[in-house]
Order: sequence, then structure tokens, then C-alpha cells
Amino acid sequence: MPVRSTPLFFGLAAMAPFAAAGATDAPEAILDPVVISGSRNEHSSFDLPASIDVVGADRIGAAQAKVNVSEALSSVPGLVALNRQNYAQDLQISSRGFGARSAFGVRGIRLIADGIPATMPDGQGQAATFDLDAAERIEVLRGPYSALYGNHSGGVIQMFTRDGQGRPTLEGSVSAGSYGTWKGDVNAQGEAGGVGYVLDGSRFSTDGYRPHSAATRDQAMAKLTTRPDTDSKLTLVANGLWQHDTQDPLGLTWGAYQKNPRSVDPAALTYNTRKSIDHTQGGATYERRFGEDVLQITAYAGSRQVTQYQAIPKAAQINPRSSGGVVDFDRSFGGVNLRWIMSRALGSGRLTTTAGLDYDRSSDDRKGYENFIGNTFGVMGKLRRNEVDTVSNLDPYVQTEWQNERWSLTAGLRHSRVQVEVDDKYLANGNDSGKLTYSQTTPMLGVVYKATPALNFYASAARGFETPTLNELFYSGNGNGFNFGLKPARSTHLEVGAKAFLGSDTRANLALFQVRTDDELVVDISSGGRTSYKNASRTLRQGVELAVDSTWSHGFTSRVALTGLRAVYDDSFTSTSSGTVPAGNRIPAVPAATLFGELAWKDPLTGLSAGVETIARGKMYVEDSNTQQAAPGYALINLRVGAEQKSGPWVFKQFVRVDNLFDRQYIGSVVVGDANGRFYEPAPGRNWLAGVSVRYRY
Repeated sequence: MPVRSTPLFFGLAAMAPFAAAGATDAPEAILDPVVISGSRNEHSSFDLPASIDVVGADRIGAAQAKVNVSEALSSVPGLVALNRQNYAQDLQISSRGFGARSAFGVRGIRLIADGIPATMPDGQGQAATFDLDAAERIEVLRGPYSALYGNHSGGVIQMFTRDGQGRPTLEGSVSAGSYGTWKGDVNAQGEAGGVGYVLDGSRFSTDGYRPHSAATRDQAMAKLTTRPDTDSKLTLVANGLWQHDTQDPLGLTWGAYQKNPRSVDPAALTYNTRKSIDHTQGGATYERRFGEDVLQITAYAGSRQVTQYQAIPKAAQINPRSSGGVVDFDRSFGGVNLRWIMSRALGSGRLTTTAGLDYDRSSDDRKGYENFIGNTFGVMGKLRRNEVDTVSNLDPYVQTEWQNERWSLTAGLRHSRVQVEVDDKYLANGNDSGKLTYSQTTPMLGVVYKATPALNFYASAARGFETPTLNELFYSGNGNGFNFGLKPARSTHLEVGAKAFLGSDTRANLALFQVRTDDELVVDISSGGRTSYKNASRTLRQGVELAVDSTWSHGFTSRVALTGLRAVYDDSFTSTSSGTVPAGNRIPAVPAATLFGELAWKDPLTGLSAGVETIARGKMYVEDSNTQQAAPGYALINLRVGAEQKSGPWVFKQFVRVDNLFDRQYIGSVVVGDANGRFYEPAPGRNWLAGVSVRYRY
């Protein structure tokens, strides 16, 4: 049904008496966090004309291994974060339906960690680079406001690590659970000589839920903060991820899944599908205040090496245009972000203006090899690809906000220019060298009306755009190599909503949104290990998001996050793989409804805690025609208990967690448009995790 604002405001008007009743009570700080995302300056999330959620350190580490960001993001409305149970392909994360088609990594959503992009200029990102052991909070920004972050359509996920401060502390933790899973972590933090430091290192290992899905991941990070003087702050960050020979079990066909959900496709064993990653990066942020104004400068650089053995059949590589079955690339990347924030009194309110410039660049020395030598498979054979792929963006932007006691008005404008260049050095199958440039100006407008101190109404609108990633550009449907004809998807976002404090202990956020997209990117041909894309016509996303947080007496808290989303093709189109796709078909991998509910308890006197969670999602289609078996919907119950003891400078913690308590069999994620019908990625049955930690403060 079309989204209309009138029912929203009638519904929210009913909240007004309850909100007004609590207006004289100071809301708990946990219900009104200060955020950076959106305005790029510290701001109460309650007063922003945007859907933004903060996942704090308590939830990130709520009896979790702190390996996958999906552990924490399941509580955010509008977001679907799925663990593929496949560490060779990263998580599947979508926001308001954007990013769902990604076969690996994260696209359509901008990822940032401590001001350093974890998303490359082409729009592809890696959530695995987030070091959750040091995370202080994660901010999730959705809707029109996020258009001011440039090339994406779904929103922004931004992680902030804690600053080192106070007396030194040393902490060690270990956890272990089902399927041979274990993790060890050591971290130190504190402040010495005016320099705050956080150091962290961990190893994670698992045999995997299915055969041929074992993984070992090492991570390390260091963060230093200092204040050269009273008006400035310097932050240095470095981190790395090393993940070698991570096994890839591939997806399953529906028949194979029904026969044995824990089976592995024979091709994965034949070709020993696996992936190795070495990722390191570092950056510096300098911030200086000039009275009421602030200058912020961030510079970063890094490298990423990936070698991946795929299950592309030997017969398919006979095609002279084939790039083989082994992907091997060395990437260097870096960038500079400049920002000037000004704040002045204006009339009855205050005007805050931010002007900035983002420059980012990545360069891949990319090679492809056959995945066989003679009749020996899963080895690196003859060279079939050799090229340098360079992507850069240069984005100036400005946003301004004026607010007084009743109103807040926001406007912003960003001009994005993304350039892609291919230098083909392997000419035996033709020359794919070329260059293309995408550019788009994205405006944003937002308004907040403060009906009472405890009830805000807001509306916002923006234009957005999303370029094809390198992986979507690599092949064209006509077999002529690089697809220089792909266009970016352009979208128009509308949102209305309200934020209310119901008494002093409950906060409710409600949003209705609509997104119309032209030139949506879809799978055109998926065959022989190659996937080519095309621009479809128009798509429509309409939805509602509701989040309610409450603090109760006797140490109880609760959270409910509900999303309803209608994501469809608004016009029919034709693709080689799916044939004619009629208007009204569902966009694959986007459930129509998701629910997260949690009731938690913590006793500060005894240190005991417990929680029960429920996660429910509707069915997900697996390809554009909607004719293949959809992944059925499911509902899960998870339990956790924890304990904490303190003795002088020592703090001891223990936890036990049981996920999928009732041992439901379900499909956790899907591979959209897979050529071999291996759409389905099964999730574990009942599984457990237990952990202990010890911290000492000097």
C-alpha cells in the first residue's frame, strides 16, 4: 500500500498525553544517546530528523563471541544482518532492502570505523574488519539523512572504539562452543604521559556448522589518543585482519538442503574452495577548535591481499573470455577527509554549518588463474587475467542546521564523482581497458517539530545514488568483457516519523518511509562462474519501522524492534536468467517483516544477569522471477546468563549462551541468483557458547 503520513501523525498524536506526562522527568541517558552520524557533530539522537540507532558496548558484548557484527545488529529495525555461516564470504547485510543481492561482502551500505571507511570507493565493503572487542558503540543511520555520505542507498553503519583513559587495565578472555568454535582475546588500555592507548589482539577459530567451512581469523588493533593542547586532539588508529585458507562450503540446492541441511556441495570438495585475506590499515585524525568552530582532518591508508579458489568447472574455462577459477589481487587504498564545522547564534536559534571534502582511492593489481593443472583441481594454474583496476571519488559537501526551542531545519548538498579505470595487461582475449565516470548531486532536507519536550515529529527527503561495484562491472551480458554500459541506480527517499519519551523510562521511535529507485542493478546472466548485471527499470520500497526501549524496576530492561517492508519491482523488465520479471515481484533476499524482542535483567549488587531474545523473519525469495522455492520464514528463541565478581583490582566475568533454543531447522541466508541453484545457506540448530574473562586494573 502507498505510504501516507496522515495515519502516522494520528497514531503519534495518541502518544502525546503519555509523552507530555513524562516531560518533566529527565529521561535516562541510555534512551537518548549522543551520536556523531548524520550531523557529523555531537548531537542528541532524539532531535535528529533521521532514523538512527545506537548499539552500545553492553549489547555488542552481551554474552557474545564478538566475532560477527550481525550478533549486535539484529536489534536494529530496518536492518537485516545475516551470518552466512561462511567466513569466506563475510556477512549479508541489507538496510531497507538495499544490499541484499550482494553475493559476498557488504554493498549499498557505507561502513566506517573510527572515521576510516571500511567501504571502498566503488561501494563494496567488508564488515569483518570491524574489531568488536574494542568497540564502544555502533551507530546505524538509515533513510534520507544518510544521502550526505555519498555513494550508497541503504545507510551508514559506523563503529567507534573506546579511548584509553585512567589507570592501566589488562584483560584476557576466552570463549568456546559448538562446532569446535573458540576465541581468545587480550587487550590493554589506559593512559600514560597524556597519551591514551587501547591495544587488542584476538584469534578466532571454528570447524564450522557444515563440512568444509572451517576458518581461523586473527585480528589486532591499536589506538592512541593525545591532546597536544587544550583545543586539539590527535587520534592514531591501526588494525589488521589475517584469515588464511578459509573454507567455502558454497550454498545448497533446495533438494540437497531438504535431504541434509549440513551437507556440502561436491564442487566445494572437488575444487577445495577457499579464501585467504591479509588486510592492514592505519589512519590519523586531527581535531582542533577555534572558538565555536572545529577543524577535522582524517588521513588513512591500507592494503588488502586476497586469493580465492572458486568452484568454476574446468569446462567453463575453455571460453577464451574466462578469467579462470582463481581470484588473486593486491589492493592499496587510502584517502583524506576534511571537515569544517561552524556554529553561530542566528535569530531565536542557532545555526550549525558543516563543509567538507572526501577523497578516496583504491587500486587493485588483479590477476586470474585457472583452478586446475591437468586433472588436478583446486590448484593455481595458467594465467587468464592481468589488469589494474583503479577507483576514486572526490566529494565536496555542505550541510547546515538551524534550531530553536520548537523547530529544527536541516539542509544538505553533496556532489559525488566516482571514476573507474581499467588497465588490461592480458590481451590474449581482447583489450578491456577503459574508463568511466559517474557523478551525482544529492540534496537532503529535514525538519523537526518539537511538540513537547518529550515528543518530536520529523520529516525528511533526499536523493541518493549507488554506483556498480567493480565486481558488478567485470562482465557484460554480451560476452565482451568489462561492462562499461552499466549506469548507477538513482533513488528518491521520503520519510516521516516521530520520537517520544513515554514517561521517564520508555522511548519509542516510529518511521514510515518510501524509496523509489531508477535503474536498479539486477542479475542479468549467471553462468559458468560468471555473473553479469544490468539496469532494470524502477523499484519501490515502502515500510514502517518501530523501536521501543524501556527500563523497568528491579533491573529489567526490554527492547522491541519491528520492521515491515514491501520491496518490489515497480515496472516489469527482462533478464537472461529470469526471463520476464513482472511488476510487483519481490526483490530477492528482502523479508517482508522482521522482529527482534528482548527482555533482559541485571542485578548490580550480585553481578548476575540474564536475557531472552526472539528473532523472527519472513520468507525470502532467491531470484527475481520469484518462481524458485523461497527460503521459509522462521522464529528463534535465544537465552543467555552471565555473572560478574569484583575483588579489589580484579573483575571476573562468565557467561553461557544458547541460540536457537528449540532447535529449529531454517535457512539463515540466501545467495541471490546463483547459477547452479545453490541459493540456500543453512543455519545451525541449537548451539551454545560459554566464556570467561579476567580484568586487572593497576
